Amino acid sequence: MHREARETYARVARELNGVIDAAQRALAGEGTRDLVFNSAPHSRAGIPAGGAGAAHPPVPAELSRRAEGGFVLENGLLRVEIDARGLVVSVYDIDADRETVAPGRAANLLQLHPDFPNMWDAWDVDEFYRNTVTDLTEADEVVPDGDGVRIVRTFGASRITQVLSLAPGERRLVVDTEVDWHETEKFLKLAFPLDVHAERYASETQFGHFHRPTHTNTSWEAAKFEACNHRFVHLEEPGWGVAIVNDSTYGHDVTRTVRTDGDGGTTTIVRVSLLRAPRFPDPETDQGVHHFRHALVPGAGIADAVREGWRINLPERRLTGAAEVAPLVTTDQEAVVITAVKLADDGSGDVVVRCHEAFGGRARATLTAGFEVAGVSVTDLLERPVADAVAPDVQEGRIALRLRPFELVTLRLRRG
Repeated sequence: MHREARETYARVARELNGVIDAAQRALAGEGTRDLVFNSAPHSRAGIPAGGAGAAHPPVPAELSRRAEGGFVLENGLLRVEIDARGLVVSVYDIDADRETVAPGRAANLLQLHPDFPNMWDAWDVDEFYRNTVTDLTEADEVVPDGDGVRIVRTFGASRITQVLSLAPGERRLVVDTEVDWHETEKFLKLAFPLDVHAERYASETQFGHFHRPTHTNTSWEAAKFEACNHRFVHLEEPGWGVAIVNDSTYGHDVTRTVRTDGDGGTTTIVRVSLLRAPRFPDPETDQGVHHFRHALVPGAGIADAVREGWRINLPERRLTGAAEVAPLVTTDQEAVVITAVKLADDGSGDVVVRCHEAFGGRARATLTAGFEVAGVSVTDLLERPVADAVAPDVQEGRIALRLRPFELVTLRLRRG
């Protein structure tokens, strides 16, 4: 079954990449200009969402050695210290004059648990797995890798290779992880102990996010020892927060403790779940090579968490072409995220636009179409007219919207 799934996914990926490559080539035309396509719903590096612009060579982060062993990465916004074990002992937000990692702790800490659920090996996670843990701190190598740092660890029959890098001009530490996994009945976690006091944290779900407590004051809260999210987890104190975004795996746990020595502050630990190794019903479950990408984003508000979550899942694509490409539809509010722009399924030539409010508040926004719009109607997700729905105003291709928190809207634009 796993072999068939891998083959199917590889075939689908080839087909979809072929469609994307052909579409981008048609939009960009034949030429020699270096272009970057931004398919994320937010602009980045001056390139509009859904458009393509000129590629500019990035300014790499500075890489230097620590006196105590290890390396320092700095890009003017963050200063990251990686010790000789390949653990992140400091992520300093320069503008905010604020440390991200809890005192005396280390982030990017891989932790291995025995995993013996009472029932249903592949489906259940029982809380007592946390009673025993092995910190994977021994490194085979910690060496420069281009503008970043590569760390290699081996344990049991498995091998982990990580590359830590700072995105040029951006406040995020990127963690690329490759695991060649050959364990049995083990649970692998990646821990980020943060110097943040928060009663709750936000985890993304489809078209929005919701909050869970960081404490276990009730039995219901204690039962949430393993939870799920989509692209991000975000927690904050008033005025300053942290997001952890991912491109693939969604399990996580969040706990907090009060430091009994030093400043008496609060350490909030976010751990993302990477891999398990059940024996039933398939003893070969998840065996083999896996790739993960995470980013730690200090100083992040919920808007930053939303943006970075999309960014890590929709990386830029580069090619040469004749001209820059303008997006078909844009929005003037970052809180209103456009997730689909497509031709209507009925072949009429109408354009369907789907968007939602992503920050959890009310929003006024103007959608601007890059083509003449003769009329707008509201539909459901199956592109059927919504009875009694009031069509938004449209003037010269600009469509005025008012959205409730997390409201999802699908519009049908009739071309002039």
